[in-house]
Amino acid sequence: MAKRNLYLIIFLQLLIFSNTISAFDKEQFVFTQKNASYFPLAIDGKPASILTDDTDYKGVLRAVNDFKEDLRKVTGNIPSSEATKFSVIIGTVGQSSIIDNLIQEGKIEAKDLTGKNEKYIIETVQNPTDGIDAALVIAGSDKRGTIYGIYELSAQIGVSPWYYWADVPVENKKDLYVKPGTYTEGEPAVQYRGIFLNDEAPALTGWSKATFGGYNHQFYEKVFELILRLKGNFLWPAMWGSAFYDDDPLNGPTADEFGIVISTSHHEPMGRAHAEWSRYGKGAWNYDKNQKILQEFWREGIERMKNWENIVTVGMRGDGDEPMSEESNVTLLQKIVKDQRNIISKVTGKKAETVPQVWALYKEVQDYYDKGMRVPDDITLLLCDDNWGNVRKLPDLNAPKRKGGYGMYYHFDYVGGPRNYKWINVSQVQRIWEQMNLTYQYGVDKIWIVNVGDLKPMEYPISFFLDMAWNPNRFNADNLLQHTEKWSAQQFGEKYSKESARLINLYTKYNRRVTPELLNEKTYSLENYNEFETVVNDYRNLVIDAMRLYNVIPNNYKDAFDQLVLFPINTCSNLYEMYFAVAKNRFYAEKQDVQANYWADKAKECFERDSLLTVHYNENISGGKWAHMMDQVRIGYTYWQQPKESVMPHVEYIMSTMEYKEKVFSEADGYVSIEAEHFTRLQDGNSISWKVIPDFGKTLSGITTFPVTVSPKEGDNVYLEYDMDLTSTGEARLIVLLSPTLNFNSNKGLRYAVSIDGGEEQIVNFNQTYTEKEREVWVANSIIESVTNHRIDKAGLHTIRFRILDPGIVLQKVMLDLGGLKTSYLGAPESKVKK
Repeated sequence: MAKRNLYLIIFLQLLIFSNTISAFDKEQFVFTQKNASYFPLAIDGKPASILTDDTDYKGVLRAVNDFKEDLRKVTGNIPSSEATKFSVIIGTVGQSSIIDNLIQEGKIEAKDLTGKNEKYIIETVQNPTDGIDAALVIAGSDKRGTIYGIYELSAQIGVSPWYYWADVPVENKKDLYVKPGTYTEGEPAVQYRGIFLNDEAPALTGWSKATFGGYNHQFYEKVFELILRLKGNFLWPAMWGSAFYDDDPLNGPTADEFGIVISTSHHEPMGRAHAEWSRYGKGAWNYDKNQKILQEFWREGIERMKNWENIVTVGMRGDGDEPMSEESNVTLLQKIVKDQRNIISKVTGKKAETVPQVWALYKEVQDYYDKGMRVPDDITLLLCDDNWGNVRKLPDLNAPKRKGGYGMYYHFDYVGGPRNYKWINVSQVQRIWEQMNLTYQYGVDKIWIVNVGDLKPMEYPISFFLDMAWNPNRFNADNLLQHTEKWSAQQFGEKYSKESARLINLYTKYNRRVTPELLNEKTYSLENYNEFETVVNDYRNLVIDAMRLYNVIPNNYKDAFDQLVLFPINTCSNLYEMYFAVAKNRFYAEKQDVQANYWADKAKECFERDSLLTVHYNENISGGKWAHMMDQVRIGYTYWQQPKESVMPHVEYIMSTMEYKEKVFSEADGYVSIEAEHFTRLQDGNSISWKVIPDFGKTLSGITTFPVTVSPKEGDNVYLEYDMDLTSTGEARLIVLLSPTLNFNSNKGLRYAVSIDGGEEQIVNFNQTYTEKEREVWVANSIIESVTNHRIDKAGLHTIRFRILDPGIVLQKVMLDLGGLKTSYLGAPESKVKK
């Protein structure tokens, strides 16, 4: 009986593991091995012919040409457009007579596509029409549905969406066979899914000028194609001194042809870029004083874009993405929106409520909303994070549904306080998932838009964000690394995917501890817990592993691997080495120790190496394709804004004259420190459960409760307990380290209760109110430190109980300071477990 139970447990574990993997493992339906029942997409380098209807959307026909080129890259030959025994049929319901005929004859199901949004099906059909024995049919419910089906087949034959933007190579395959069946990803969960090119100078701007002559339609064709291959559909174009519609008159129609929905950023209403006001505006950007001029300016914007698919940004911020003047009030802003809607209606000839519009609750605009400002129900409310990936506000779960729904504006890049972060990827997918899952579970599913800076080097988080936007519910805390592995396999091949994914996972974790622009010689403790040397060694070890993989990966993958894995690790490791050397230099210089000179030289070497790594990326990778892409300054910050050029830190020269069973943590050196997931015991609620998020946060992990929409009811005891063996008595400080989640719940704040040994609970609301300075400290440190005071009357066994009162709290570490805890950035290392 015991053996049978053991086998049952193992079987259930394998079943759970298998189901977890299947969340990202789309069924592979293209193979290189011949099978008599499979459709021959290519035989001995000759691809099947491709048939389309010339009346289909131009964007579909353009994507078909991309697919033909993809087949050429894979097989070495371009497919014919004449019907043959085996053909690929591609088309859109209602636009392609070939597809419509197949539906009428019952050879593909009408119900699978009719009335659906952006859905495709890929299936093999026998004898679809005279002269064709078998066809591989790609049919779409609409333009983008067909395009997504085309690009899905491209991905299946081995063409990465990042083939251009990250130089991922395409392997040659002479034979391609498609397994019979019907394949689809259904409809997207989020209607509009896209990216914002922002803070794009000097890097992306320099590259686009060198490569295309600027932000013209040749540049945007590459961006549009990438978005569609990633199954996105939405873009806020570059806007630092640029104007999408004005810079190149072909930008707008090109986007519409591709099938990309264009909008303008949160502070650029009515389809007009901010740069256009600098070029053509007259008078002040002030509606109270310059109403007629602004109305005409906006009317021209709507007139220009009225025939293209777009979302109109409404509202108004101050000139240059600044808050409006203090005298501006809710009444004026409501009038602005009303007048803008009148313009939209008059110019388009449609009722305003039929034209998609969005109002961004960015920064102070959220305050206007909180004070009572409202817009018509058909306008999408675009909620925002705090520019650092922490969601500021979410809809009330009990509020009536809005016709226009809700969107989220998220950040992988930001220019502003406490300091810019725009150089390298610092976005952990664990944090992205945790916050965007929170967002989706609270009903935000109209628009997901993310600020991606220069686009490069944010390749992986962009893929993750858009994948999650398509189907958020397939992601959970346990399968995030599997997504990284699957993505890595697409870029580097299965053989190298797990190690590549591990490297990506760790470098983003390390980079998020503190952003490179905030890092300096004082960030980590040089003397306490060996902290600074530990984090430097974390990067050193990662560089060693990345270099080892680089040396064995096939040569044709090296450029892609360098861009996506090696360079970000190597350059950030060098940055840590430099600041560690500066810290050691200062340490020895204060003692007038000549060892300071060695560390001064090391710091200078690292500073010089930083510039050499920049040259390597800009001039050597992919034969110099990415000129200027690493021009962004990252060394020498003294306040939030970047310096004009890198500045060498000052140095001085001295002249010569567990997995536990009994989790009882022992006090040592006057403190106890415990990683949050190492609780001694926990208690779930009737409908609430604790869940560890692996690799989350600054040290080991995070732990939180799910569902994120459910609060404990009265009488619920949802808690974690941590047992300690103490030798000290007296006053003690209990420090809990929490993720910097904001008061998204209508500013009510998030509460927990804490007690020791069943004593009186202290209830803490750690984020209901805060100053901007406090928030900057939270985001700069990637943590909220919450402290309560207690008294320990006797030595021996004691128990901390941490009880949640609201959802959304993520606990990372618990520390009890009995007088010996020293200052450090990551918190004290975990205490030893009592034997």
